[in-house]
Amino acid sequence: HSPSPSHPTTRIMATRFARTPTVGRSRVVVSPGSSRSSRSSRLLASTAKASAKTSDKKKTDTSKRPELEGHVAIDAPPASFVTEREGDEAKDSIRHKFEKLIRESQDSICAAITEVDGMEFREDAYTRPSGGGGITRVFQGGNVWEKAGVNVSVVYGLMPPEAYRAATGNDDAELNGEGFVPFFAAGISSVMHPHNPHAPTMHFNYRYFETEQWGGIPSQWWFGGGCDITPSYLYKDDMEHFHGTLKNVCDEHDEAYFPKFKQWADDYFMIKHRGERRGCGGIFFDDLNDKPKEELFEFSKQCQQSVVPAYVPLVEKHMNDEFTEDQKRWQQARRGRYVEFNLVYDRGTTFGLKTGGRIESILMSMPLTSRWEYDYVPEKGTPEWDLLDACQTPRDWV
Repeated sequence: HSPSPSHPTTRIMATRFARTPTVGRSRVVVSPGSSRSSRSSRLLASTAKASAKTSDKKKTDTSKRPELEGHVAIDAPPASFVTEREGDEAKDSIRHKFEKLIRESQDSICAAITEVDGMEFREDAYTRPSGGGGITRVFQGGNVWEKAGVNVSVVYGLMPPEAYRAATGNDDAELNGEGFVPFFAAGISSVMHPHNPHAPTMHFNYRYFETEQWGGIPSQWWFGGGCDITPSYLYKDDMEHFHGTLKNVCDEHDEAYFPKFKQWADDYFMIKHRGERRGCGGIFFDDLNDKPKEELFEFSKQCQQSVVPAYVPLVEKHMNDEFTEDQKRWQQARRGRYVEFNLVYDRGTTFGLKTGGRIESILMSMPLTSRWEYDYVPEKGTPEWDLLDACQTPRDWV
């Protein structure tokens, strides 16, 4: 995909990529968060299994679940999806506070990206028949970023009992409830793919989840999320800055967080069939409910506020670097790895594809261009080999 005519690399790349036309308005919404692990991964896996095969003891008609009936595009989102469904009495709830937080984060992050790139985000807003809705903001073919997107969604839904067992950690529990289990989820997710091979790709998602009391099991809640970096070329000071910014946020809340969440990210983003990670990690966490809600809310808030200072300076530093066709070819090969992880292992992506989610939002994380070459292995000692080595054997940057 070509940069803008004013971009210094236009002469190198303009003949190799053509612009992709903007897709039309879509009418479905993405589930919150593009990555899942632990409790959420058990929930998603169990939901997918339950949708394929109902219990032998009791079958439920999934065709009558309103959240599976599609979503409706609207000209502008309401002031709050939560209060629209629950009324003004919900204004002091953690649900409303988290929705307000992720929408403010979407505004501030999109503004920061537009300030650097010069391109405005396209916005699509949606409502759900069962309550809630979403806001997708995307642009492609920018001056700095090939593709950038920031999604928020608020979901009121129902899950099968099998998924509830997994979500609550009571896999062997005897559940006495009838039908499906009500749940609430809200989240923000984003992926940024720059044009320049020397500027890294970045992904983040942060979410809040609740289940209502059901079948004798109390209501459950937890926070999850993370932020990770995927460079094509490794710059030690860039990695120290990115990981250091995340570590500072973690250390303000619990010094045990960063080493634990960094290891979680290194484990989660493993492309098993390649024996390498998709990038150079960051932090990743789930099931976070071991402290008061307000304290964990503040942690999620500071994580979201750290996205711009952790990432944008790295893009500004490298967006005008000169690069060769071979370096662009390597970037596209690494983006092929990104695609492999997202389509094969990313639990949010696979869950959305299996359950009829909004395809354009689910696949927002995909780069416009990627590449697969047979037996493409970099020569030892080259910058490309150094990046691959860091993906195969994660390094401690701070």
